[in-house]
Amino acid sequence: MDLILLERIAKLGQMGEIVSVRPGYARNFLLPQGKAIRASAANKKRFEAERAQLEARNLEARSEAETLKERIGAKTITVIRAASETGQLYGSVSTRDLADALTADGVSFSRNQISLDRPIKTIGMHDVTVILHPEVDLIVTANVARSQDEADRQSAGEDLTLTERDAGFEFEEDLELDEELLEEIEGEEASDDAAEDVAEEDAAEEEEK
Repeated sequence: MDLILLERIAKLGQMGEIVSVRPGYARNFLLPQGKAIRASAANKKRFEAERAQLEARNLEARSEAETLKERIGAKTITVIRAASETGQLYGSVSTRDLADALTADGVSFSRNQISLDRPIKTIGMHDVTVILHPEVDLIVTANVARSQDEADRQSAGEDLTLTERDAGFEFEEDLELDEELLEEIEGEEASDDAAEDVAEEDAAEEEEK
């Protein structure tokens, strides 16, 4: 389906461009959201007649978004979820979860404004893109943890994720350290035994004299 974009759409096009999209994407998102109109001859004339007004409206909206971005600044939200010992979540953190966390923290956003490259499935500090305007994005940090205490530790820079492979390496390192310590102790004991043997031999020689 061919449409005329009424605003910039990421990975699709700029305002005024005619783009081809899937019918479902057009009917379910672009058309009802007022982000595009059908690319008919009448709509092309309508767009050209209203272009200056649309551009002015877009400029105003972008300015407001930039002001909001500056006001919010660097923001971190905390999301508490159940997870395994290695940090894998029992499920994932969705765009709705993130929007709810942001709203609870005092800034209202909808799930459609949250952009995730991939689902969040581990604890840790995750960068999340919030779309304030088609041309203005805000990056917030999602601190996903199993408890508030863990969230505080992650905020302080501690990495609480531990894979099974890492756990195996730590176990092997502990074994190596234990073996080295045992060898050192056995070496010291052997040295002490040798010194005692020499002392006993010297004492025996003195008695024979």
